[in-house]
Amino acid sequence: MPLRDAIKLAESRGLDLVEVAAGAQPPVCRITDFDKYRYAQKKKAHDSRRGSSASLIKEVKMGARTEKHDVDFKVKHIRRFVGEGQRVKLSIWFRGREITHPELGRTLIQSILEQVKDIAQPEGSARMEGRNMSVLLTPR
Repeated sequence: MPLRDAIKLAESRGLDLVEVAAGAQPPVCRITDFDKYRYAQKKKAHDSRRGSSASLIKEVKMGARTEKHDVDFKVKHIRRFVGEGQRVKLSIWFRGREITHPELGRTLIQSILEQVKDIAQPEGSARMEGRNMSVLLTPR
């Protein structure tokens, strides 16, 4: 249909002429209410974003010399987060001269990994990032 005829037809109905596929040969247009069309496009984009949520990474932090009871308490949090399907970043921070003994952090991380090995697996090995040692845990 010629463009002028389409515009006249749309105006006679009190609607708008909306270009749907500009890349097609010839371009495809639709006679519709533009505000309604724009609202539908917005809803469609929102719904597509809604289904694909970004994977959250929960972080559990503790010191290098954290006591056993406190570690057990943090392990419960790790188990809950991994049970919900989230990835967990386990961070051990070093204060003052503790940084000269990274083996303290490694042994702590190894003991935590032993406690959660049935539900989580480490993504790589523990690595130093400044004054923190961290490892990423993913659900099995």
